[in-house]
Amino acid sequence: MNTFIALFRGINVGGKNILPMKDLAGILEGVGYNNVKTYIQSGNVVFQTKKKQANNIAGEISVKISESFGFEPKIMLLAASDLERAIENNPFKTENGKALHFYFLDSCPKNPDIEKLIAVKSKSEQFKLHKNVFYLYAPDGIGRSKLAAKVEQCMGLPVTARNWNTVNKLISMVKE
Repeated sequence: MNTFIALFRGINVGGKNILPMKDLAGILEGVGYNNVKTYIQSGNVVFQTKKKQANNIAGEISVKISESFGFEPKIMLLAASDLERAIENNPFKTENGKALHFYFLDSCPKNPDIEKLIAVKSKSEQFKLHKNVFYLYAPDGIGRSKLAAKVEQCMGLPVTARNWNTVNKLISMVKE
């Protein structure tokens, strides 16, 4: 069996694209995925399947949600090994789990605008791009961070972010 982590974008935010985690788990179980576990309402799911093609899986899940809920969410699908590698490559301290953010990208960016990110970052912020993961250490929070707001634009690719606490929880769910 292959273990995957589905990271949903834009569900259960601001009263839009409402998708209860119990219903989401039911959809995944209904299409034959095993050991489905969800974590918090923002859309984090760990599951197992015999399938190996991540794109096909994300598309299948998105279509099923559209059929049941009337919207087609964006899903970033990671293999368990992808998440483990992202954790191993993290260049920053993990004591403050809300300050460290992992931005997962669809692929490696071809022409990221690093100069623009440097220009908007605050003195306390640090970042690093490693292949298809952008790491942001923002000890003052990301709510007002100009850098955080520009990551997707500067990468030129869709991204979805999770803080260290969530990433750590997801890897523990993978290992359960």
